[in-house]
Amino acid sequence: MVRSNTPLGYVVSVINHDQIPIQFLIMDCPTEYTLPFYLAEFHKYQVKTVVRCCQPTYNADYLLECGIDFLDLPFHDGGIPSNTKIAEWIQLINKYVTHPAYSTPTLKLDGSIIKPTIAVHCVAGLGRAPLLCALAMIELGMTSSGAIYFIRQKRRGAFNKRQRSFLDLYQQSTKRRRSVGGHRRRSSSSSDLPAISSALSVFSWGGRMVLKLTQKIPTHQRHRQGI
Repeated sequence: MVRSNTPLGYVVSVINHDQIPIQFLIMDCPTEYTLPFYLAEFHKYQVKTVVRCCQPTYNADYLLECGIDFLDLPFHDGGIPSNTKIAEWIQLINKYVTHPAYSTPTLKLDGSIIKPTIAVHCVAGLGRAPLLCALAMIELGMTSSGAIYFIRQKRRGAFNKRQRSFLDLYQQSTKRRRSVGGHRRRSSSSSDLPAISSALSVFSWGGRMVLKLTQKIPTHQRHRQGI
């Protein structure tokens, strides 16, 4: 974990596994006052999207004005996301793996390379945010136990028993999908997204909220589009 050198003392955990083409920042929850301090971390790791898993504690327009996409995926503390929310999350992951604007690593002036990065937060950064990161890692080929172990090395205390059981079931469903459907193709087309609807049929977690990814549109494009 990377502890800030500000009086706020927030903690950011970098989840960067060699087998995964993207990386994640797991954080506690920003507020209106602390969000500018988090922004420094977002710039440092070239974060293009922030995902919020809890109730709002800040105005996301600030992120949009800074050129950072925002995805709102709230679900209960200590709980499991609905099928709809998981599908929205996997759609975002697919874009980060396939879309050139999101999947291209950043080359820094010192020659180091930063993977495409998504920042994810709930309240404490110990349940909901790590769960979404583990789901992505499983979709990208890791085992549930491997994802849980790796995230816990970076974020001690992450996951409760129910969430660990869910991840085990989710891994089993991805194995079934791959054995039936073969290898997934890499394409930016929405029709080639992971077959998550069939995988989620084995779960019944409920939830019906429709979620949208909000993207910052440059001012000149907004005028051109009449927005």
